[in-house]
Amino acid sequence: MGFSTETVKGPIRRVVATAQNGLEVIRLGGLETDLTTSPFEVVERRPMYRLRRYFPDTDPAEVGPPIVLVPPMMMSADVYDVTRDQGAVGILHEMGIDPWVVDFGSPDTEEGGWDRNLADHIVAISEIIDKVRAHTGRDVHLSGYSQGGMFAYQAAAYRRSRNIASLVTFGSPVDTLAGLPFGIPAGFASDAAAFLADHVFNRLAVSGWMARTGFQLLDPVKTLKSRLEFLRQLHDREALLPREQQRRFLATDGWVAWSGPAVAELLKQFIVHNRMMTGGFVIKDRVVSLAELTCPIMAFVGEVDDIGQPLAVRGIRRAAPRANVYESTLRVGHFGLVVGSAAAAHTWPTTGEWVRWNEGMGPKPSTVDLMRYDEHFGSETGVSISDRIIHTVASVAEVGVGVGKGITGFASGAVRGTVELSGEATRALPRLARLGQMQPHTQISLSRLLAEQRRKAPNGECFLFDNRVHTYEAVNQRIDNVVRGLISAGVRPAAHVGVVMETRPSALAVIAALSRLGAVAVLLPPGREIHTAIRIDGVERIVTDPENLDAALATGMQVLVLGGGDLRSLDVEPGSNVVDLEQIDPESVALPGWYRPDPGLAREPAFIICSESNGHWETKQITNYRWALSAFGTASAADLDRGDTVYCIAPLHHSSSLLAAVGGAVAGGSRIALSKGLDAERFTEEVQRYGVTVVSYTWTMMREILDAESLDLLGNYPIRLFLGSGMPQGLWRRTTECFAPAKVLEFYASTEGDVVLANVAGAKIGCKGRPLPGSADVRLAAYDPISGRLLEDDRGFVRECADNEVGLLLGRAGVHGEMSGVALRGIFAAGDAWIATENLFRRDADGDFWLVDHKKTVIATARGPVFTQPIVDALAAVDRIDLAVAYGIEVGGSTLAVAAFTLRDGRPPRLADVAEAIEALPFGWRPDIVHVVDAIPLGSSFRPNADGLSAAGLPKPGTRVWYLDSNSQEYKRLTKAVAAQFHDGSAGMPAGAR
Repeated sequence: MGFSTETVKGPIRRVVATAQNGLEVIRLGGLETDLTTSPFEVVERRPMYRLRRYFPDTDPAEVGPPIVLVPPMMMSADVYDVTRDQGAVGILHEMGIDPWVVDFGSPDTEEGGWDRNLADHIVAISEIIDKVRAHTGRDVHLSGYSQGGMFAYQAAAYRRSRNIASLVTFGSPVDTLAGLPFGIPAGFASDAAAFLADHVFNRLAVSGWMARTGFQLLDPVKTLKSRLEFLRQLHDREALLPREQQRRFLATDGWVAWSGPAVAELLKQFIVHNRMMTGGFVIKDRVVSLAELTCPIMAFVGEVDDIGQPLAVRGIRRAAPRANVYESTLRVGHFGLVVGSAAAAHTWPTTGEWVRWNEGMGPKPSTVDLMRYDEHFGSETGVSISDRIIHTVASVAEVGVGVGKGITGFASGAVRGTVELSGEATRALPRLARLGQMQPHTQISLSRLLAEQRRKAPNGECFLFDNRVHTYEAVNQRIDNVVRGLISAGVRPAAHVGVVMETRPSALAVIAALSRLGAVAVLLPPGREIHTAIRIDGVERIVTDPENLDAALATGMQVLVLGGGDLRSLDVEPGSNVVDLEQIDPESVALPGWYRPDPGLAREPAFIICSESNGHWETKQITNYRWALSAFGTASAADLDRGDTVYCIAPLHHSSSLLAAVGGAVAGGSRIALSKGLDAERFTEEVQRYGVTVVSYTWTMMREILDAESLDLLGNYPIRLFLGSGMPQGLWRRTTECFAPAKVLEFYASTEGDVVLANVAGAKIGCKGRPLPGSADVRLAAYDPISGRLLEDDRGFVRECADNEVGLLLGRAGVHGEMSGVALRGIFAAGDAWIATENLFRRDADGDFWLVDHKKTVIATARGPVFTQPIVDALAAVDRIDLAVAYGIEVGGSTLAVAAFTLRDGRPPRLADVAEAIEALPFGWRPDIVHVVDAIPLGSSFRPNADGLSAAGLPKPGTRVWYLDSNSQEYKRLTKAVAAQFHDGSAGMPAGAR
């Protein structure tokens, strides 16, 4: 069989063509094409960006609505104009849209480029929106691809949607931890991102080739497929030319460098803390949340996108509950969303139709639907198994290889298997170990922990207030300045200084400054008589803010004024005993030789807290150890870390704020969010804007939030935990129902000794839990609440209570004990020492403790002691009951136990429901009288106060007043005749009054 000439020439021509084309690729980086890009002019030049306007010669009468296209930080702005006929700007222009493109350039060629941070990009985009708005006179449609879309979301939130007609994003993740490449576990990714941000990208930038290689490795099969296809067709120039510009762009030309600070900030805010989803990300010291977006949003979703995974992209649906959010899906990967035939046929025509629809110029695009957001498990990504298999098999088949991305399933499983460490345990152990190593002479204090956090992360976010963020560096600098002012005013170590201030940054600064100085802050509630300070030995002066200046002056003490700004004027008499600390130049104050920062020892007093208990003001001395116990204990029990924002709605002078909220946040490295006061509208706004994950409360504080008509969270809130003390059981249930799946972490901390209990699991509503690690060992001692005596066994030791027996809570007196009371010795064994608390508890069979009463509020009736807390808890189980209190009254020579409650909706519950709830108590624990009242006063800590009701005596007979009949053991309506029997002590009275 012979060979024809053509049989020989064909392969030769193919080899020659391949060689020629190959040499051209080697010499020029690619094939020369006749395809052109779209014309543009640079309208604005700034160090951060150049603003391109495409098709500048268009007749002004034909210019349509403007759209601003934002590229990712690592990709050239030419991504929107790879080719004129298939690029974004060309297609949008043909549809009557006015395209503008942001060009950030490359940091390695721009002056100061390597120092750019994330906020620089957001502020630049905000500035561009203003410029385009001024140039065109129309609101702007803001869009972005991948990270550029994240920028668009953030800039729109930063502006609160001002002058933004709509948002359009392409494969832009919002819930970044919901869908990570290769199915990497969120915990592992968060820890890895934190390490990279703190130890790598603070020193290293990402070059263009590194960015290109990294993204190609995210989809190695597609990368290999593209290269093999190119090599296979290298002989066929005509087949390669239509896609040559696209290939060169993705292979080499399209990638630019990243600045290290921008990458570090991106990792911290949106990978480590996922604050696109939770809110509370920071742009130029302003706190921002996507929950504030109100403009229409459309997100393009790639069904097989392993970078901007569907679940991550659809996170915008929950993150922006006030916006109308739409989506358009197409079966492509990440790059296919904006470059290539699918983008030319679907993405850009749909974008143009979306803009026209929002401008009233056309119908809604048929490929656009309201976005759905389904709850998901942590192992899901949003890329279905079938889609992943089809996409992978198709890619593998096209390149003829036997392995593909399916192997990543094995790899990700291996990763998951090796990352099973509990984050909670790894964070808690060092904290508990530090508590265990603490001795009376150990230096520990609030100011010392703040200084430690400053050394770890000077630019870390310390606290938020009034929509501003304050870094550890700025906070510590403010503290040091206040220290110098205090020294100039004569404050020395161990001095007791009254603090009367509203919740504000200056209040936290002065408390910490006194701690840094080694003085003792005596915290007094503003708005009340503060003569309490005069009765505390050693108080020489008061620090206050301008709002409380008059009340402080009335004490006759020296008054130091802090806060309110540098330019405010104080209305005080000349020659008065007032020092304006804001007017003291810190640099002019010479530090004395005795000054040593943060000298406080564990055994020394740190604060004196004035609190209201049972209608009386009491003072509580808190040592540095006791504060550290609460701080590290809260951080451990609540699993606080850098990703948390602890919202402190209680005033700073309250013990729960200073010990649990502020203390726990500082010990855990979490952000502290200070509120100006309890207000439901402010609560809603700040929870979402700050990205609040933990809310601290006291007693019935959350009732003010839940009852408000203005409470509107739209199902979007990042809160995972409420922590505090004293929350009634009914309010506990309402709180967890409203904010599900958030839990309540209820604490009990004794004012004597080092006893701290915590209901960490939160499963038993109303329970105080068990002792925190590091707190004192606790026992329940048998106790007679009527005589006030401990009960002994036949050997003379105090008898320890059995399960569910009411007893006095004792804490073992250790070296850290505050010794505010006299230690009791020889209690359960010879030579032991215990400190008695003021509270009665019972311990259930599981070992959990339940508060029963305070020693002073036990009601001594004729039938025996009646405990108030079980009555309150029983009534709290009735749906229509709001607040409840129990108290004793003297009537006819006897003491009666009375329960009063208010109504939630104005309608009283059925007597049968009330009786059923109370009958769950032992007969001897039930109240003699139950009645409905219009209101129950609340103390300064939002604790229900029964003093006024008790002083009013026996309730007047009526339809909402019931008494316990001794004969039938049932509750009946209190009539005038029965009330008369109570007053004269006749035999017709109930059993408790005889």
